Amino acid sequence: MAKASAPSRDRIVAGAADLISRRGLNAASIRNLAKHAGAPLGSTYHYFPEGKQQLATEAVRYAGGAVTRILRKELRAGPVAGLRAFLALWRGIVVDSDFRAGCPVLAVSVEEPPADEIPPALIAAAEAYEDWEGLLAEALRDQGADPEQARGLAALVVASVEGAIAMCRAKRTMRPLDQVARQLEALIDGALDRPA
Repeated sequence: MAKASAPSRDRIVAGAADLISRRGLNAASIRNLAKHAGAPLGSTYHYFPEGKQQLATEAVRYAGGAVTRILRKELRAGPVAGLRAFLALWRGIVVDSDFRAGCPVLAVSVEEPPADEIPPALIAAAEAYEDWEGLLAEALRDQGADPEQARGLAALVVASVEGAIAMCRAKRTMRPLDQVARQLEALIDGALDRPA
């Protein structure tokens, strides 16, 4: 749950991201999202007059942006360092929540959207994935990986980690993330091999 000292709007967004990561978007009402954030329902509607979709979109952007900032910082030390930071972030979230929380971006991504529209929260999720993949691909290219391979490997990293998080929650063990971590590190090392 978000810190009580955070400004009300920020607390609501952070709390919504946390609740979505635990229950998914469809299982969370605006009332549940406000309660989980420790915010009055009236404040929630004040800050998010368009309702649940507006709040969910902000929550996904908040979570996606937090991961982007971590990746941007850690990738300065190279793709393997960035991968390790990405894995450590998710490990912490899953373990600290006793396997109850995962990625709010994934949670929004796997829910069925209305037939007649693409909800803004789903668009925000796609943008988060694009940001993460772009940062990883750029780091791989900067370290000598083939540009096409870098794009594919970046997508594989994000997809593998997101899938491993879901598997960890279901199996209640971090083993899937550990297995994926070893394979991804080997693939990154292989992509960066340079002839002598």
